[in-house]
Amino acid sequence: MATRYEVATLEPRELQPGHHGRFIHSEHATHVYWQIEADAELPEHSHPHEQIVNLLEGTYELIVDDESFVLNAGDVLVIPGGSRHGGRAHTACRILDVFSPVREEYR
Repeated sequence: MATRYEVATLEPRELQPGHHGRFIHSEHATHVYWQIEADAELPEHSHPHEQIVNLLEGTYELIVDDESFVLNAGDVLVIPGGSRHGGRAHTACRILDVFSPVREEYR
């Protein structure tokens, strides 16, 4: 059965300071629509999930296994599961992250 969501109606949660996410979970993936404040930092971490970062608006720098990637609107970065990564918003940003498998801790 298909399920329709209106992202704007989902309640945002702030998981890290300045990172406000709206969450959608399917059987095999988690989608997070982030509104990120300028200069917000994401501490270095890792998780077993593959992560696909879709930069929709703004500029965000991700450091993945000590390599820097400055992403702008329209850029996509695939982060393999288990990779160490963190980052910082250079500007206010909108990002769509897709995680596989589902991030159960985000439910």
